[in-house]
Amino acid sequence: MYKLDQTDWGIIVLLNKDGRIPSAEIARRLGNISARTVTNRIEALTEHGIINVRAIVNPETVGYNVMADVFIEVEPGRVREVAYLAAKFPQVSYVACATGESDVSISLRVRSIEELFDFTTEKLGKIPGVRRTQTYLLPLKIKDLDTWLPPGMPEAFGSGDLMEKLPVKNGIDQKEYAPR
Repeated sequence: MYKLDQTDWGIIVLLNKDGRIPSAEIARRLGNISARTVTNRIEALTEHGIINVRAIVNPETVGYNVMADVFIEVEPGRVREVAYLAAKFPQVSYVACATGESDVSISLRVRSIEELFDFTTEKLGKIPGVRRTQTYLLPLKIKDLDTWLPPGMPEAFGSGDLMEKLPVKNGIDQKEYAPR
């Protein structure tokens, strides 16, 4: 198992903010480390599955403006089967098995409310083993996995509070609603 140190975490924090930052710039910001060492560390972090370097599509910019969570109640013994079948649909961005009232939780992106209705009734609802679905429209996303870091990481590396860098959207200063 790869053991992360402060240098690794510093690299991760900087890459999380800008995935295209050059190794030389990371080395400069962290200090006392060469660009080659940063490159080697990034390769090790990638090889050990700790980080992934990839393009993340912004759904809104390509027309997928409707976001919803769907909670699925499943017949006993079919939870994994239903979860794996749901994961095959390109509209589905997240699938997890759950405990409690629902058995499977999914998030999805579609272009319209009509497409959402058709997808949940004609696709999800017809998966063998699905008993019932509950769909919740998500009109506002505040944070997603693509920006997640363990608690305290940005502050530990002098990156400051990431919430301080929130933009003004629709005339609302997002910092006003940031946790304190």
